[in-house]
Amino acid sequence: MPATNADTLELLLEVGRLLSSKLEIGELLTSVLELSTKVVDAESASLLLLDEKTQELYFDVALGLGPDAAKIRLPLGAGIAGSVAKNRAPEIINAARRDKRWSPAMDAQTGFVTRSILAVPMLIKGRLVGVLEAINKRGGDFSEADLRAFEAFASSSAVAIDNARLFTSLKEERFKLATVFAQMTDGAALTDASGKVLLSNEAAAKLLGAELRELADGLNGMAVTPSISELLSGEKPVVDFAAVRKEPTLLVLEGRVTRAAMGDSDGRLFVFRDRTESYRQEKLKRTFLSLISHKLRTPLSAVTGFADILIDEINGDTDPMWSRAVRTIRSQGGKFSELVDKLLSYTTIESPDVQINPEPFALDEAVQDAVAGLEEKIAERAATVDAPKTGLVVLGDRRLITEALKNLLDNAIKFNPKAAPLAALRAEAAGDWAAVTVADTGPGVPPEDLERVFSRFHQVEKDFTGQQEGMGLGLAFVRKVAELHGGSAVLRSKLGAGSTVTLTLPRRRDA
Repeated sequence: MPATNADTLELLLEVGRLLSSKLEIGELLTSVLELSTKVVDAESASLLLLDEKTQELYFDVALGLGPDAAKIRLPLGAGIAGSVAKNRAPEIINAARRDKRWSPAMDAQTGFVTRSILAVPMLIKGRLVGVLEAINKRGGDFSEADLRAFEAFASSSAVAIDNARLFTSLKEERFKLATVFAQMTDGAALTDASGKVLLSNEAAAKLLGAELRELADGLNGMAVTPSISELLSGEKPVVDFAAVRKEPTLLVLEGRVTRAAMGDSDGRLFVFRDRTESYRQEKLKRTFLSLISHKLRTPLSAVTGFADILIDEINGDTDPMWSRAVRTIRSQGGKFSELVDKLLSYTTIESPDVQINPEPFALDEAVQDAVAGLEEKIAERAATVDAPKTGLVVLGDRRLITEALKNLLDNAIKFNPKAAPLAALRAEAAGDWAAVTVADTGPGVPPEDLERVFSRFHQVEKDFTGQQEGMGLGLAFVRKVAELHGGSAVLRSKLGAGSTVTLTLPRRRDA
């Protein structure tokens, strides 16, 4: 008995419900083919999907067409299915063997005998998904009613396939993300805008607890900088943070928060690592260096003090050897004392508790003080310091900035092996900032050392600069002073053409 319109409508509704319940792509495609034969009462069906990269149609599944069907690929416009795909229009071919586009090779490859074909394009908002074919109408020919029903079925199938593909893609991405999370040694937690944890890895569970539900819960008892509320509500795409817990045991976390788009709102991806041991070591180093520096000051003061007294007692009758010995003791004691002073200055500003009280002062006065503190070295090397008046007023700690300028000028003279070295200091205003540059005419710094020289105790090789005095704290001190003032210190250099360090400091604009 032929199906009525009511029967067809009921079948389509049932098919729609069935398709919408399937999200696994393989299971869905098999169901589409099985249902398509029922919709138009056909012997078999085939589903050709579009390969968007090659613009070819391929059989994903085909009922009763044999295993070789999966090897067939059709360019758009080739064969009946390719023509339907290219024209985006359905076709009824009830005498398939008389159609010029039909190829007997298809039946030869699949072992199937094709008599009639109903082919419709599967479209979603004009985008081609594939072509659905019903093959061999049972008991007659395909009709216009079959075509309308098959088009409706193909449209529902296209939507279901697209949804299943999206679901599969999301599953794959979630699997990739979960795999990356699981393999990360750093802790990672993805939260929504309120701080609710949506996904976290094993490393995060070890640091913040296995039952992590709200990020704030995991960081309870920790001093977080910036605060959790600021991290969750901030507008910056990336923010670094630190979290410290002192009791019952010390735990120091350092990490970065990245904004992550999540539908209508932005989530946050927290990535962090345990820096407790590094924190302990840094604190131990600072304590050790500070202790050693203070312990050395007393004997050094005695050495240099008594050397000064002995020098005052030297006269024309003094044995020349004793005279040289006393002067050498005084000179080397002075150098040692200078090293200790630098070490003390650096350990002081490196303390996490250090604070500055910025006040306006004339930059030219700080430059004069820095040059005055280097008079002996300048005279000893017959050096020239070219530092014209700047007229700028900067905001900061005058003592620290003077010491930073002194370090820059000292380096420009000390590490220049040429006779009568030149150090040039310039400053210019740039909005709310003053850019102070100190340039030398020395051998320059190799490219690989441009950033390393700002590290503690790092020095360029002695055979390159001609000497290796000091401990490699000068530029480290300069950068730390710049950062404490919200500025920066950058080194530019060209081998054989000297180096230039630019120190950026806040300034008073009404000056």
